[in-house]
Amino acid sequence: MSTGTKKADSGTTFSTRNDLAAETRTKSISLLNQHLADTFDLMSQTKFAHWNVKGPDFIALHKLFDELAEGLEEHIDEIAERATALGGVALGTTRQAASSSRVPEFPSGTHKGQDVVAALAERFAALGKTTREAIDTADELGDKGTSDLFTQVSRDLDQSLYFLESHLQG
Repeated sequence: MSTGTKKADSGTTFSTRNDLAAETRTKSISLLNQHLADTFDLMSQTKFAHWNVKGPDFIALHKLFDELAEGLEEHIDEIAERATALGGVALGTTRQAASSSRVPEFPSGTHKGQDVVAALAERFAALGKTTREAIDTADELGDKGTSDLFTQVSRDLDQSLYFLESHLQG
């Protein structure tokens, strides 16, 4: 049974009984894959920060960054599985993410606690912004499931940003 199977971005789509129009699914898969790349990249940068942070707040930041990376990892899985649930292919290898990510590279030579926190805060804020834009895009496509997924991701990114910014305030 074919339900509008066609090429999507860099991946193949598969037949599905999902009743979203094929064009909607293709656009949603593309949107999801962009956020998969961005979120995967931010997760790897957060792990980089976890491994390399230095200074008097090392242990607190080391643990915080690990928790933030774990939260991102959960979202990576949810985003990838939503793309596949729509009949797409989750483009989630490290190389695929690196070539598609819009997240700026972590600044070289940044290891001091507060500098690392500031760099991560900038990146979490940027991903939060594009995730809120993705909520609207998915709504415009009529894909409430994808919109709902991005809403949860957005809430978690906002909370993570709050945790990071709390270290920079006061």
